Amino acid sequence: MFKSVGRHVCAFDLEWAPDPASGRRLYGLPAKASDAEVFEVMWEKAGATAAKPRPHLKTALCRVVAISAVIREQQTNGEMHLRLTTLPRQFDQPMDEGELIATFLGYLGQHHPQLVGFNSQTADLPILLQRGLVAGISAAEFCRRAEKGWGSDYFSRHGDAHIDLKSTLSGWGIATPALHELAAAMGIPGWVGPEPPDVVDWWVKGDLRAIVEQSQYDALSTYLVWLKTARFAGFFSPDQYLEEEDRVRGMVGDRIAQDDRSLIRYLEQWNSFQNQPAEAPIIPLAATPLAADQSA
Repeated sequence: MFKSVGRHVCAFDLEWAPDPASGRRLYGLPAKASDAEVFEVMWEKAGATAAKPRPHLKTALCRVVAISAVIREQQTNGEMHLRLTTLPRQFDQPMDEGELIATFLGYLGQHHPQLVGFNSQTADLPILLQRGLVAGISAAEFCRRAEKGWGSDYFSRHGDAHIDLKSTLSGWGIATPALHELAAAMGIPGWVGPEPPDVVDWWVKGDLRAIVEQSQYDALSTYLVWLKTARFAGFFSPDQYLEEEDRVRGMVGDRIAQDDRSLIRYLEQWNSFQNQPAEAPIIPLAATPLAADQSA
């Protein structure tokens, strides 16, 4: 379990799709080959089967197309600010990948928030590094290692600068839940809608808006899972947790009022989960019969 909750927290999500330029270079494909044709070759080389026609590709061969984050900032006077931010901000055309990654890593390097993700240690952080190299950007402040202790060292596996909830809560193996499974079990939206998202199809169709919306949903769910985890670990009292959850609802409501209509579906699903039979009350360990027996 993590040891602290930072005054500045950034719960983030990435979305990526196969990068046709990398595929053409790696497999010597002609420039005239369409992106869809290149994708098929990339999946075939990755071991595609009839049962699994789109196997996972190495992250170095995928292009980061969207980044979303829920950012929680506690001011020196104790006042709390919460916001949802997304790159790209416009949906008419993809943002340059190097600019997208440099903007996000530049923010982390400048402000040093406590970074929270799901499968971020194994997937999200490596693809940011690999694709940052591919794009030829510089992220000196983000890469700077702490001289003493762990500080804001995002590369340390022992500090709290970077919390991977998947690693913290479940580790690895066949029983490990995906984000949408764990979130749904907690009463938090996993994927929004009747079917799982298909970022690759959206990317081929040029539906950048759908990709960004999914990234926002996943960032919100990651943040809400982190809140429940922090409550479980004792960083929030039950009343404080409800206040934090209300703050998320208020932020989502404000975005909807500003015409971010895609968040209506997220809020409706979240409300439908909350209207199901109430969860059992949280009982402090010291008050349980087992704890009483042990102290007798």
